[in-house]
Amino acid sequence: MNANWPDSDTFWKDKRVIVTGGAGFLGSFIVENLEKRGVKEIIVPRKKDYDLRNIDAIRQLYLDTTRDGNPVDQVIHLAAHVGGIGANRLHPAEFFYDNLMMGVQLLHEAWAVGVAKFVAIGTICSYPKYTPIPFREKDLWNGYPEETNAPYGLAKKMMLVQSQAYREQYGYNSIFLLPVNLYGERDNFDPASSHVIPALIRKYIEAQEQGDDRIIAWGDGSPTREFLYVKDAAEGILLAAERYNESDPVNLGSHFEISIKELVETIARLTGFKGQVIWDTEKPNGQPRRKLDTSRALERFGFQAKTPFEEGLKRTIDWYRVNRFSLEAGESTVVTA
Repeated sequence: MNANWPDSDTFWKDKRVIVTGGAGFLGSFIVENLEKRGVKEIIVPRKKDYDLRNIDAIRQLYLDTTRDGNPVDQVIHLAAHVGGIGANRLHPAEFFYDNLMMGVQLLHEAWAVGVAKFVAIGTICSYPKYTPIPFREKDLWNGYPEETNAPYGLAKKMMLVQSQAYREQYGYNSIFLLPVNLYGERDNFDPASSHVIPALIRKYIEAQEQGDDRIIAWGDGSPTREFLYVKDAAEGILLAAERYNESDPVNLGSHFEISIKELVETIARLTGFKGQVIWDTEKPNGQPRRKLDTSRALERFGFQAKTPFEEGLKRTIDWYRVNRFSLEAGESTVVTA
């Protein structure tokens, strides 16, 4: 540990933190970790009370969380209108507008009321479609993102521009993190909006139960992806919140690359599915490759992923088997975390 880095428990003692999206997939683990670190007060704004696309709602949130004239110490902004390739293709305008308005206005108002630090969570979708492997933060601006998720990726990327501009002009302390694709317990398994790992897990388990001998997978299986276990991601974000105070973007990943074909085969094996995979090549592949250079996170705030990929997958599958019926009872077509 770097001698200049604060002790976690000491750092968070007496602090008050807003976690947008704190009731969602990643956010729930962030909140749990903050509780373990002894944070004085954690505020999780809910959409029914604060529509974070609305500037008046954001101002009301900061007003309602002011104590004795003092704003919260940090905002960790996780809330996002998210989904897989299908959802991005169906809702590009909503994904752009909702994510842009939430991020830009939350950060601006945090600066305006004197919140000491803003932690902005971006997305790997912000990288150019043909980024050299491994993705290095210096390559973020060297091309246009993959078309199916460009509106979402660009909306999130504006928080990086804003973070750097506000630091330069106002000296404001905000940071911008780029997590790779996440997976794990409590993920979104709704087929209308889920990402690839939960979608495949659900397909395999339902196929087994229904006696189906085949499933349909999108694309041709050739693209590669990197995945980060959600509990590792939560720890990385909090280490950055404690230790990192610059506006250079930082990747959060596992540094493990796997093809979609191999992923499909691995989840089939772990779920016990013995049938055939039919590749629907009429559907898009998405970005050709994703693998991150994660050295900056290790250097700047000491984060390194610890969970082996198959171990994380097994935990995710086991959790879904236990919780699937209660999840399916509450599904919606589009999820806002």
